[in-house]
Amino acid sequence: MFAFYLHTFSPFIFEFREGLGLRWYGFAYVMAFVCGYQLYKWLARQGYADMPEERVGDFITWGALFGVLLGGRLGYVLFYKLDEYVAHPLDVFRLWDGGMASHGGMLGLIFFTLYFARRHKLSWTGIGDNLCVVAPIGLFFGRCANFINGELYGHPSRVPWAVQFPKEIYELQGIGKINASVDIDALVAQSRHDPQVQEFLRGVLTPRHPSQVYEALLEGVVLFAALWILRTKMRAPRGVITGAFFILYALLRIVGENFRVPDAPLTGSLTRGQFLSLFLIVIGAAFVIYGFVTKNYERADLEKMRTLKS
Repeated sequence: MFAFYLHTFSPFIFEFREGLGLRWYGFAYVMAFVCGYQLYKWLARQGYADMPEERVGDFITWGALFGVLLGGRLGYVLFYKLDEYVAHPLDVFRLWDGGMASHGGMLGLIFFTLYFARRHKLSWTGIGDNLCVVAPIGLFFGRCANFINGELYGHPSRVPWAVQFPKEIYELQGIGKINASVDIDALVAQSRHDPQVQEFLRGVLTPRHPSQVYEALLEGVVLFAALWILRTKMRAPRGVITGAFFILYALLRIVGENFRVPDAPLTGSLTRGQFLSLFLIVIGAAFVIYGFVTKNYERADLEKMRTLKS
């Protein structure tokens, strides 16, 4: 019999004591912000942004807090788990348990960049274009953290790289396949180091698509590569890269969601993520049209155009 991989990753890089320590989820956000900051500074230095290089740190820091974290959390609460958080409102602050919506984070960043641009008299679409180039880095780290946490896993599959996720036990208990008196949290924790528990779980868990890895590659690697080429190898008017980000992200998200177990009720035949992505395509198209109508370019793009003419 082919043995599928049993997910045994701990959500902690290390623990100070039980339940308290440095988590991979938080580390993923830190890495996303650090990498995004360095890359945005490089783009500003090369003339792809009208934002002064010395302002990049402030922009990334406040954008991370008010755009990504606040917007992402509010988006998750409103789009996915509103009833649960109305019943337990203090759980909104339990960020260490996960629960961020990329669609909410994007909307949060749209409003924050608009405020920042007006506050510092900068081009809103110019800021947004470069932010969209670095954003897939954060999406990549976030999906990696989802995999390490064993959450947002995929549909059943027999592909050789399928993974058995211990958190499926919560579902099995809900349909009566696991005794209701079993402490699921303790069982999941034991599965990371107890061979007997691991052997038991291999017999009851379903092999599944590691959809978090698929989405990390699609929304992270593929999207970043496409936008990097558009930013550095082509001459795109301000707003076009932002539009391309929304359109490509939406299409890649729709593809990735086909492998993932829905984490909210369906909207017709679409998952919540696919349904929300349709609106991003419309927003993206508006940015692309605006960019080609206004035809404003960054300094580096103007220099490329002058070089070609000469």
